[in-house]
Amino acid sequence: MRIAAACQQQKLQAWVVGGFVRDWILQRPSKDIDIVVLGSGVEAAQALARELDHDCSLAVFKNFGTAQVKYQDWVIEFIGARKESYDRNSRKPAIETGTLEDDQLRRDFTINSLYISLNEGNYGELIDPFQGIQALQDRVIVTPTDPNTTFSDDPLRMLRAIRFAARLNFSIDPNTWQAICQNQGRISIVSAERISDELNAMISGEKPSRALSLLFDCGLLHLILPELAAMQGIETIAGKSHKDNFYHTLQVLDQLAELSNDLWLRWAAILHDIAKPATKRFEPKVGWTFHGHEDKGSRMVKPIFRRLRLPLDEKMKFVEKMVAMHLRPIVLSQEIVTDSAVRRLIVDAGDDVGALMLLCQADITSKNERKVQRHLENLKKVHDKIQDVQQKDELRNWQPVLSGHHIMQHFHIAKPQQIGDLKEAAREAILDGHIGNTLEESLAFCEKLAAELGIPRKS
Repeated sequence: MRIAAACQQQKLQAWVVGGFVRDWILQRPSKDIDIVVLGSGVEAAQALARELDHDCSLAVFKNFGTAQVKYQDWVIEFIGARKESYDRNSRKPAIETGTLEDDQLRRDFTINSLYISLNEGNYGELIDPFQGIQALQDRVIVTPTDPNTTFSDDPLRMLRAIRFAARLNFSIDPNTWQAICQNQGRISIVSAERISDELNAMISGEKPSRALSLLFDCGLLHLILPELAAMQGIETIAGKSHKDNFYHTLQVLDQLAELSNDLWLRWAAILHDIAKPATKRFEPKVGWTFHGHEDKGSRMVKPIFRRLRLPLDEKMKFVEKMVAMHLRPIVLSQEIVTDSAVRRLIVDAGDDVGALMLLCQADITSKNERKVQRHLENLKKVHDKIQDVQQKDELRNWQPVLSGHHIMQHFHIAKPQQIGDLKEAAREAILDGHIGNTLEESLAFCEKLAAELGIPRKS
């Protein structure tokens, strides 16, 4: 009511439009409201901000003719009705002030083309120019106008179509789907940042495999994340086949989505086997192998993140670590779980050991339920052992007390490499449980090793 009052005060006709209306009809929660007005969206936003007084914040984007009001946990966007026209080489349209009909024609999908009036004469009236209600009932994504024009003008809409279909568990209208397949090459004019925003939204969904499967089927995945698309397929030699690593990855991602909302852990699930195509080998005696795929995969993370304009910071390093270490707990679960092996795992994973265990749990896939259960039970033994060792040793973020400075104080070092050799040897001895993590025991250990290596002790 306060939004309507503010617009009426400015004598501006206004409508609620888009996602809020769609989600309200679908009874899905939403705190984001888009308001379209005939006239200045900025003036309408400023009027609402005055109405709400000090309880809100106002942001004006003059270049776009839009404004945003934040009130408690609501975000209200205002924009003037507009007419758009596109240049072939850009998804950024030329904009003119338009009518309500012009605004309707620029909408991406019929389910987002529903308007609720905020005007005195017909307050609350639903305007449905393109049978959006029917599309919601049919659970289908369809464009209000020619889909080839829709996607050629703004190719980002292809990713939005897939995101909405996956998020709402809707199908995509056959003509709309055909237009996505035909126009997939147009994605090249969309910035990497916008593509990544859509990818992240897809990956954050309840069942992210829906979106990635659609991206694969229409060919878009081959253009925006070809490394993942390359994992699809099964090869057979001498009657021996490997699993389809693409669909395995989608299963891992969905299983992880049930365990964690962490976006970057989900990216680790997507990339954990990314180097399998590059490391795939057939050995007659053992069958298919992927030796070193975890190490090579970890080194592939940064180029992928850089290309997609994903953050090259601690988030990326976390994904690199998860990819590099994703086999460690699983391999450990197949062996006798020793304290020393668990110590190494805890020390190397640090604060991320819990996330690593979730990834490993999600990575257990098989059509044989008994086999899955056996692997899960073995992994639980590793998890329990981690808890025991952590309690005993307080190992998270553990560092040896022995430093390079201590070594230089006690020994005549001829080459800098000797410092690293002694430190690493002492670290391994501590992790193996041969010595305690004390300066006295570490130096005593180094004295014996230095004598063997011919490194003299200072008097």
